[in-house]
Amino acid sequence: MRVQKRKVLALAVAAATGLGFATASLAQEWSPTKTVRIIVPIVGSTNDVLARLVAPKLQDAIGQPVVVENKPGAGGNIGADMVAKGPADGHTLLIGYNGPIAINVTLFDKMPYDPVKDLAPITLAVTSPQYLVVNPQVPANNVAELIALAKAPGSKLSYASVAVGSASHLTMEMLKLAAGVEITHIPYKGAAPALTDLVGGQVQTAFMVPGNVLQFAKEGRLRLIASSGQKRFPGTPNVPTLVESGYPDLVATSWIGFLAAGGTPRPIIDRYNREIVKILNTPEIREKLTGMEFEVVAGTPEQFSGWIRSEIPRWGKVIKATGAKAD
Repeated sequence: MRVQKRKVLALAVAAATGLGFATASLAQEWSPTKTVRIIVPIVGSTNDVLARLVAPKLQDAIGQPVVVENKPGAGGNIGADMVAKGPADGHTLLIGYNGPIAINVTLFDKMPYDPVKDLAPITLAVTSPQYLVVNPQVPANNVAELIALAKAPGSKLSYASVAVGSASHLTMEMLKLAAGVEITHIPYKGAAPALTDLVGGQVQTAFMVPGNVLQFAKEGRLRLIASSGQKRFPGTPNVPTLVESGYPDLVATSWIGFLAAGGTPRPIIDRYNREIVKILNTPEIREKLTGMEFEVVAGTPEQFSGWIRSEIPRWGKVIKATGAKAD
């Protein structure tokens, strides 16, 4: 009988010890062990602004340095490919946007990575329609007048985009197709050089997210003539949408999110999702983003994955309809 009691006691202790280890294991969440890099595959854009807003707060949350690195080129493919082919250890993140995550799949004949298989969604951060803007020297105060200029004999209108395959590129191609006009595409490596030439008059028009152009518009250095959303921006109630301007099917949304390398373990994805969502929802960050006319999303990895899977065929349809190709 004593032997039997000792066995039962031993089993109870073992079970309790195992439970203790399991509880301790669950309590320990993943944390990085070295500097975390956030790769932004474009230069001088709202993608960069978002990364630099989040980075210092993420650094405080995870207890390791967080640095932002710009790796532009090939419509965002170079930076995205770096992350896709990098170690899946949570020390390198990607700022992803329409181009390298959803658009380039159709726009490029060959892709160095598969955005669905080779990248792991963390959270869709923000979404935003765009503004159709013109240099003030362009004699157009609305979409109809811009289209009339494009149709005029000898027209030499050109438009800037922040990158080949960006929403700023394809939204203008959508307008060109809908209006039956030709406007020459001048692609740039980021918003900064595109805006420099747009403000300087080297190019005449562009689609840009609000954070890139609102200040220039306030200063009178650019003119807002339409937006690409379903409804007008609250901050600029006098600027009509393209839908109101006679193009009922022309709605285009730009978006930015955080991703890691494909195959990154779920505890790492969950930690980053929790911290980044918390940061995006702080009053300070939310106020800055809404001031740039961004809608803060901050959802789950599954929601972002579903969004990406729906965006690829949506933009693919536009690309095929317009005949757009990577330059």
